[in-house]
Amino acid sequence: MKRLTFLALALGSLFAPLLHAADDGRVYELRIYTCNEGKLDALLARFRDHTCKLFEKHGMKNVGYWVPVDKENGSETTLIYVLEHKSRDAAKESFKAFGADPDWQAARKASEEAGKILAKPPESIFMTPTDFSPPLAIAKAGKPRVFELRTYTTNEGKLDALLARFRDHTVKLFTKHGMTNLAYWTPTDEDKGAGKKLIYILAHDSKEAGLASFTAFRTDPDWIKAKTESEKDGPLTINPGGVKSIYMKATDFSPIQ
Repeated sequence: MKRLTFLALALGSLFAPLLHAADDGRVYELRIYTCNEGKLDALLARFRDHTCKLFEKHGMKNVGYWVPVDKENGSETTLIYVLEHKSRDAAKESFKAFGADPDWQAARKASEEAGKILAKPPESIFMTPTDFSPPLAIAKAGKPRVFELRTYTTNEGKLDALLARFRDHTVKLFTKHGMTNLAYWTPTDEDKGAGKKLIYILAHDSKEAGLASFTAFRTDPDWIKAKTESEKDGPLTINPGGVKSIYMKATDFSPIQ
């Protein structure tokens, strides 16, 4: 018994830095960078060599960094990443300190000697985890994966019904059909979709595997039943354009692989 207790404590200590409960007060920030033509490699090099370390220095936790796999979604111009902050106020202070850091200013200046990297200001969406979001394990998988960023926009007043469907049915059915639930969030700001959007990330063995999983999921009788019952009073997501999907690959410096 003592040996089992020691093992449990040791494992808890080992994985505690990696696993975060959905209700512990942390906030997450989805950031999307769009580069000028031909500048994505320079942006990735700046993150790899400087930015990620400086984020950590100033209290921000690097969760994952991805580039879309398809050209139409920005494979040549777009970086998508997620940071974890202790709170919204902490995020503000962290970015203030980061922006004033001489090491960041020097890295930014050096990286833009051949021209400005970003085509427009970064998009930032602050988010909180849903109550059914799994503990976020910031670790590398044993084999290469692709990731899928999915954003749902609901009809007015339908977000709670959508969340209930995910909580009670969808998440389990995704697992049944070979998809890995990574994290589920809702935006905190009205102008970014608070009360209307669900943002989540899945992992697949490949894009082809992801597409095949969704084909099987959509024909599953349990899914058809859950969808039909949840939409008796009308569709939960707006149509068209209520569901958006971006397949992504992790960068070589992403904590999540």
